Amino acid sequence: MIEVLAPGPYATVQDLGRPGHAHLGVPASGAADAPSLRLANRIVGNPEGLAGIELTFGLARLRFLEGAWIALTGAPLDAGPGMGAPVWVPAGTEVRLGTPVWGLRTYLAVRGGIAVDPVLGSRSTDTLSGLGPQPLRAGTRLPVGPPRGVISVDLAPLPGPPPAVLRVLPGPRDDWFVPEALAELCAGPYTVSQDSNRVGVRLLGPELVRAKEGELPSEGVVAGAVQVPPSGQPIVFLADHPPTGGYPVIGVVRAADLPVSAQLSPGDEVRFTTRRGR
Repeated sequence: MIEVLAPGPYATVQDLGRPGHAHLGVPASGAADAPSLRLANRIVGNPEGLAGIELTFGLARLRFLEGAWIALTGAPLDAGPGMGAPVWVPAGTEVRLGTPVWGLRTYLAVRGGIAVDPVLGSRSTDTLSGLGPQPLRAGTRLPVGPPRGVISVDLAPLPGPPPAVLRVLPGPRDDWFVPEALAELCAGPYTVSQDSNRVGVRLLGPELVRAKEGELPSEGVVAGAVQVPPSGQPIVFLADHPPTGGYPVIGVVRAADLPVSAQLSPGDEVRFTTRRGR
């Protein structure tokens, strides 16, 4: 059992989400930076899909009522246990976590996984629909499941800050914009707005001008969709994005770059490119 003494600015339980329910209006949700959660689980011998804790801006304090193996991945913290390696936490220990050196979201996996009750097959907190456990707060107690595998690694190399460049595939509604709009998107840079969250990264920068007036009928959208509201300022959809959207999508961020999107902090600069390489 883990007791949350302080959740930091924002913390939730996340696994790999609940895909397959978009036709019911249910977002996939799940870890915003899924590769980091997968890695944390592998480090402590868990199946990759078990639930962990997603910390935004760190600064959490957790008490482990029973001894446990944990691992931290994602945005590296400037205090607390080491990153990218299994760490034994004795019973009764309070773990204090600092702020990220770079990035936004840090993942804590515990051997056995966070074992809150699943909803529609997932333990993820969905901030848009309200499904799953509530965001963590002081006093929350999180059960831990039984171990399912063996710890097979003792160290995972930590990556440095990724290039703040997002590769996009044009469309499907780039024809709703003036011909030079896609080039304008890629000219950048854009600045990440403080209004960003798990639904999407809101950006401030060059305005993307429409060629068509009126409203687009609501249609399906995916994680990574670059939707452009009437303000002309793009939004990159993340894990808790709605299943459908009524604003035109000028492009879609490649799946491999979604973890980069998830680690963008307010005030960061980011660029787009239609090139395959960096």
